[in-house]
Amino acid sequence: MLTIDQTHQGFIVKYKTKIILNHSKDSPCCNFGTGNASYSEHLGSYKIKENLFYKTSLTEFKIIETNASHLRIRFSDSTNPSKVLEIVIRNENRRIVIIPKIGTLSPENTLIIDEGKKYNRFWIKLAANPDEAIYGCGEQYSELNLRGKKLPLWVEEQGIGRGDPKWITWLADIKAGAGGKWYTTYYPQPTFISTDHYFCHVDMTSYSVFDFICSDFHLLHSWEIPKQIILEYHNTLVDTVSGLSTFLGRQPKLADWVYDGMWLAIQGKGGNQAVRNRLQKALDAKVLVSGIWSQDWQGIVTTPFGTQLFWDWKWDGKGRPVRFDNFPEFVKEMREKGIRYLGYINSFLNIEGEQFKEASKKGLVIKNRDGTDFITKTTTFPVALLDLSNPATQIWIKDIIKQNLINEAGLSGWMSDFGEYLPPDAVLHSGESGESYHNHFPVVWQRLNLEAVQEAGKSEEIVFFTRSGYSHTSKYTTMVWAGDQMPNWSMGDGLASVIPAGLSLGLCGIGYYHSDIGGFTSIKPVVRKKENFMRWVEHSTFTMLMRTHEGIKPEINWQFDSDQETLDHLARMTHIHAMMKPYLQHISEEYQTTGIPPMRAMVLHYESDPEVRDLKYQYLFGKDLLVAPVIKKKRKSWKVYIPDDQWINIWTGKDCMKGWQKYAAPLGKPPVFYRKGTRFTNIFESIQKL
Repeated sequence: MLTIDQTHQGFIVKYKTKIILNHSKDSPCCNFGTGNASYSEHLGSYKIKENLFYKTSLTEFKIIETNASHLRIRFSDSTNPSKVLEIVIRNENRRIVIIPKIGTLSPENTLIIDEGKKYNRFWIKLAANPDEAIYGCGEQYSELNLRGKKLPLWVEEQGIGRGDPKWITWLADIKAGAGGKWYTTYYPQPTFISTDHYFCHVDMTSYSVFDFICSDFHLLHSWEIPKQIILEYHNTLVDTVSGLSTFLGRQPKLADWVYDGMWLAIQGKGGNQAVRNRLQKALDAKVLVSGIWSQDWQGIVTTPFGTQLFWDWKWDGKGRPVRFDNFPEFVKEMREKGIRYLGYINSFLNIEGEQFKEASKKGLVIKNRDGTDFITKTTTFPVALLDLSNPATQIWIKDIIKQNLINEAGLSGWMSDFGEYLPPDAVLHSGESGESYHNHFPVVWQRLNLEAVQEAGKSEEIVFFTRSGYSHTSKYTTMVWAGDQMPNWSMGDGLASVIPAGLSLGLCGIGYYHSDIGGFTSIKPVVRKKENFMRWVEHSTFTMLMRTHEGIKPEINWQFDSDQETLDHLARMTHIHAMMKPYLQHISEEYQTTGIPPMRAMVLHYESDPEVRDLKYQYLFGKDLLVAPVIKKKRKSWKVYIPDDQWINIWTGKDCMKGWQKYAAPLGKPPVFYRKGTRFTNIFESIQKL
C-alpha cells in the first residue's frame, strides 16, 4: 500500500507504515543541480574535488497522480519555476521504485526531459529511523555499522595503512601518495541495508556520497541522475539480505576441489624444481594442498618496487625472464598428483609485450584525447589499459584467457586482478565518459572472465578470484579476496580489517570470500612476522578458502615454510578446514538457494540483541559456528561475546555462558564455538581431537 499525506508545508510518502519521503519547504526531500569534478590519480588512489555550479531549492510541489501502486510528484524551484523534477514512485509488491526525471516545462505544462544531461547532480533524503543501524555500501574495511558515517563510493585502491596507525599512512603518502582513508575500497556499492528490514539500491555508476549522519534522514548524493532508486521491504534482516542477493545476483557455485585443501602461493623463482621442493616440504609436513598459485606463470620484470609480473598473458613470451620450463607440462604433472594450478591476469598490458603491440594495432586499448594510446604506471613500469567498452576488446581478451590460460597452460583458476585504474578523462570506444564508466569497469572485467570460463566449458572446474567490483559483480565472479592488506596487526589495513570487509560484502551479495594469508604490502619497517602469519592462518581456516601469498617482497616476509612449527600449524589447520567440507558445502548451498552468505555479521541472526549491532571482529560462519579470530599480537586469551543460544567451545567441549566472556586462545586454538544440537556435531567434536 503506497500512500501520500499532505502536511502543512509538504507531504509524507509511506509504504504501509514505513515513511519513505518527508518533504517540507524547510527540508526538501530532493534537489538537483549542475557541476563538474576534478580528479587526480596516483597509483590507483584518487583525490576528487567537486565544482558545484548550481543547486535547486525544490520547495514547491504538485501531486500529479496518486493511487495505491503509483505516485507522480512534480517539484519546482520557486526562483525558477521552469526547472522541474518529477519523481515517479511505483509499488511493485514489496519493492518501491523511485524514478527521477529532470527537465523543463513546456508551454503546455508537460515535462521536457533533460536528454543532454545538463543537470548531473542529484540529492535525495530518505526518511530514517533514529534507532536503525545501517550496513553495506560494498566492502568496508574499517566499519560495519555505518550509522553516523559519511562515505564516498568510488572504485580505487584501498590504500596503505588507511589511517591506522597514522605514521604508516603518512609514510605511504610521502613515498607514493597511496595512504588511503577509512572508506577507500576496491569494491564500493551504492547499496545499504537497514535493521528496519529494507535495502536501498541506487541504479547508477557515477561517484556518489552516502551520508548516514543525520538521525531523521539518509542523504544520498550522486553525480548523475540515477536511473532508479530501489527500496525493498521485508519482515526480517535475513529476508532482507536474501532479497538483495536475489536482486543483485549470486556468485557461481564453487568447484568441489576447492574444499579439499589450501592453495599454496609458490612463485617460480628457481624454476620447476624449486616449486616441487617447496610443495614437497609442505606435503611432508602433512599440509593438505589442493592448489598451487604461481602468479609469475607468465614471467617477471624487476623494478624498484620488487620482483613484479610481466603483464603479457602467455607463459613463453619473448623479451622477459621466464621462470618455468615447459609450464603446461608442469601443470599436468601437478594435476596427476591431485593438485590444481592457478595463475594470474589483469586488464593491463605491458607495452614491451607482444600482446600490447597487437592490441594497440587493433585499437583495443583506451585512448587519450589526441587519439594516442593512454599509457600509465601502476607501480614503476609503463602499461596500457584495455578498452572494455569495445566489443572487439571483449572478444579479444576472452580469446586470450581461453587459449593462453585455459587451453594451453591448463590453469584451473587465476587471480583476476585490478579494475580500479580507468581514468575519468579516458576516451572510450563506446563514447561513454571515463567518469561514468569508471565504477562499471571492474564489473565488465569480471563478467568477461566468467564468460571465458563458460565458453571454454569449464564452469564446474575453474575458480578465479577478484578484488574490485561494483553493483552486480556478485553474479560474475567465482570468488572475492580482500585485496592487498599489510602483513601486520593494523586495525585499518592488517589482519583485523579483512573481517568487517568480508561481513559488509556478505551483506551486499558476496558469499565466497577470503583474504591473502599473511597480507601483501610491505613498507619498511613493516614486514610479516611469524605470529601474524599463524593467526591469519587461523582466521582463514574458518572462511571458504585458505590461500597464502608470498607478499610483494617474499625474501623479507615470513613464509609458510619458514620453520617447522609454522608448517605443522598450517598442516593442522588445513586438516580442520578439510574436515569441515560437508559443512562448507552446506553453507555454500544455503548461499546458492537463499543468498545468505557463509561469513555472516552476527546481527543477521540476533537482530534483537543490541550488543551485536556493532560487532565487526567476530562473526558467524554459517549459522552453526561462531568465530572470534585473535587479531592482536601476544595474546593467550581473547574476549568474545556469546549471544543468547546454546554454544559449545569447539576445543574444550564445554558449554558457554551468554554475554562477554574471556576464553583461552593459544596458537592453534582461536575462539570458535558451535551451536548445540547442530546436525554437524560429529564434525565439530572430531575437530576437538586434532
